[in-house]
Amino acid sequence: MGLAKRSVAIIGPGRVGQALGKLLADAGVPICFVAARRPEAARRAVLFIGRGVPVALNSRQLTEASVILLTTADAALQPVAGDLAALDGDWTGKVVLHTCGSLPSTVLQPLRRRGAAIGSLHPFQTIPNPTAGVRNLKGCFWGIEGDPGARKVATQWVKALGGVAFPIRAAQKILYHAAAFLVCPTLVTLMDRSARLLRQAGVPARIVRPMLGRFVEETVRNFVEFGGRRALTGPAVRGDWPTIRRHSRALRRSSPDIIPLYHALVRAMLRLTGRRRPPPSLERILKK
Repeated sequence: MGLAKRSVAIIGPGRVGQALGKLLADAGVPICFVAARRPEAARRAVLFIGRGVPVALNSRQLTEASVILLTTADAALQPVAGDLAALDGDWTGKVVLHTCGSLPSTVLQPLRRRGAAIGSLHPFQTIPNPTAGVRNLKGCFWGIEGDPGARKVATQWVKALGGVAFPIRAAQKILYHAAAFLVCPTLVTLMDRSARLLRQAGVPARIVRPMLGRFVEETVRNFVEFGGRRALTGPAVRGDWPTIRRHSRALRRSSPDIIPLYHALVRAMLRLTGRRRPPPSLERILKK
């Protein structure tokens, strides 16, 4: 069945739901209903998406859709799936997808027992707000798993958005999500701490974020081109232990709370480089 023939209901339209809903609508996918816990949230999402009728979470109108897209918070998936299953005894021929990165499609099991094909699609992308999501979701990578019928719909959507779909092992999906966690919110946190240190060092505040952005962009390009070991630079790679000691002393004075993180990162860098162990004096510092 083509994109334009499968009507879609979006449930829980937060940042991901609004952004994906708008992109799908623009690609010709008929968004028929948008359901949220609060009526004003559903109405606001419909305005952003540009399609659909706002309805309540327990509306029987949701069962009229061919595809149900759950973009709720992770913790809400199981109860919402149970509530949906109670709306209709026969979900045969329908597809239910969720966008959670940490939970497999089996969280939707109540709907599968009613006959639905279940699956998940998750964008390996950051979405700080719906508008940024519309920009960032185009052409990005999507992890997909679930029943064949659900995977087929998800793959069609990803293709329509110019993205790349890849399979995930459902039983190991939490590792996929942990991988995303390691490089996105942690990177933002590290950049924020770096920005504080730069300001303490006297770097003008107006250039701190642009300067860090340029620096990290080049670092990412190097990683993509050369891989982790060859892209890694800095004193841990060179075996410049005196500089690492000076870093530790300065951070202990200015930002003592970051010392455990700094030392953990140095140890991880040393493992990545495969270099010899640091001298005993530095080893003692890194264990503090």
